[in-house]
Amino acid sequence: MAKAKSKDIDALSMVNPGAAAIDIGSTMHMAAINPEADNKPVRAFGTFTGDLHDMARWFKECGVTSVAMESTGVYWIPAYEILEGHGFHVILVNARYAKNVPGRKTDVSDAAWLQRLHSYGLLRGSFRPEAEVATLRAYLRQRERLIEYAASHIQHMQKALMEMNVQLHHVVSDITGVTGMRIIRAIVAGERKPGVLAEMRDIRCHASVETICAALSGNWRDEHIFALCQSLALYDFYQTKIVECDRKLEIALQNLAVEQGHDIGNLPKVRTKTKQPNTPDFEVRSALYRVLGVDLTQIHGIGPSLALKLVGECGTDLAAWPSAKHFTSWLCLAPGNKISGGKLLSSKTRRSSSRAAALLRLAATTIGRSDTALGAFYRRLSARAGKAKAVTATARKIAVLFYNSLRYGMKYHDPGATQYEERYRSRVIGNLQRRAKAFGFALHELPAAPEMAVS
Repeated sequence: MAKAKSKDIDALSMVNPGAAAIDIGSTMHMAAINPEADNKPVRAFGTFTGDLHDMARWFKECGVTSVAMESTGVYWIPAYEILEGHGFHVILVNARYAKNVPGRKTDVSDAAWLQRLHSYGLLRGSFRPEAEVATLRAYLRQRERLIEYAASHIQHMQKALMEMNVQLHHVVSDITGVTGMRIIRAIVAGERKPGVLAEMRDIRCHASVETICAALSGNWRDEHIFALCQSLALYDFYQTKIVECDRKLEIALQNLAVEQGHDIGNLPKVRTKTKQPNTPDFEVRSALYRVLGVDLTQIHGIGPSLALKLVGECGTDLAAWPSAKHFTSWLCLAPGNKISGGKLLSSKTRRSSSRAAALLRLAATTIGRSDTALGAFYRRLSARAGKAKAVTATARKIAVLFYNSLRYGMKYHDPGATQYEERYRSRVIGNLQRRAKAFGFALHELPAAPEMAVS
C-alpha cells in the first residue's frame, strides 16, 4: 500500500521546476532546490545576514524563482525579507498543512520534502500583507506591547498605594485618570496631607472631597513611597514611547495615503464622539479615510482604533480573498463542514490565534448591549445558543460588513433593532405558514382583543 502511494506521488506532474524550500532553524537553515539543478541539491546555511545573501545568490545560480518556508517562530522573518529583496517569490507555509500531505516526510529531510511539495504545487502560502501594510502592522503590534508594559506598572502603582493603605482605587474609577494622576504625582512630590490631596479632585469625579480625603489617610513608609516613585517613572517612560510609536503610525498612514489620497471632505458625520482609552493621539478616522475611501467606524462595534488594527492585520485591499466567505473562513469564524458519507459530522469553528478574529470577537461582545440590528441578533442568538456561539456568529457578520466595505466600498446603514425584530418575526411566521401548509393546515391571525372600558 505504501509503495502504491509513493508511485502516485511520483506520477504527479511538476508545475514549478524553479521551486526551492527552506527548513528554518534558529542557528542553521537547510535549503533544498530541484535535484536536477545542482549536484548537491540540499545545503546548510547559517543564519547570519551574509549567509542569507549567500543562499539567495545560490538560488539565483540554480534558476530558482519561488521559495517556500515554514513559519517557525520569528526566525523566518530575516530570510523572508532578504529573499524577497532579491526578487524571489516567497511563500510562508503553515506547518500543519505541509505535514498533513501524505508522503515520506519521516524518511527524507524537511527541506527536500517541502521542495518536492512546492514543485508539485501542493503548498498554499499564508497571507502576508504588502510591505507598507506590514510596516504599519509592526508599529501597531509594538504599540500593543508598550501598552501591556505600561499596564503592568499601573498595577505596581496600585499595589504600592494599597501597601500604604491609600485606597485611591476605591474612590476613583481609574487611577490613571485626571484625579488619580494628580494625587499620585503630588504624593511622589512629597505631599502627605489628605485634605490637600483631596482638593486635587477633578470636577467630573463622582466621589466627594470628604470621601476622597478619608481614603487618602495612609501609612507613609519610605519603601512604599520608593516603589510608587519607580512605578510612576516607568509608567511615564512607556507613555513617551507610545507617543513615539504614534508618530511612526501617523507617518506610515501618510505613506499609504500618498497612493490613494481620498478627500476627507466626503467623510461621513462621526457616529459617536466617545473617546476610547489607549487610542493614538492623532485623528485616526481621517487618516484611515484618506487611505481607504470608506469610513469603517460607521459599522457598529468598530471604533477608529479597532479599525486601524484590522487594517494593519488584513491590509487595505482584501482581493486575496475572492469572497466574504473565504475571508470569514480564513478568520476561522465560519462554521466547519466536516462531512463523511454525506453526513455532517461537525460544524464547529476551527481554533485560531488570529489577531483579526480576536478583534472582531471583541467588537461583537461590545455590540451585544447596543440598540442596533447586530445587537438584537447577538441577544437573540445568545438566549438560544449561548454567548460563545453568539459572539462567533456576530463577529462573522461584522467581518462580512468589514469585507464588503473595504472591498466594494459599501456604506453601512444600521436598520435598527426594531426593524431587525420585525424582519425576524416575519421570517418565523412565513416558516410556520409553510410548515402548516405542508401538513394540510392554514394559519390565521387571531383577532385583536377588545379594549376594556375604564370607568
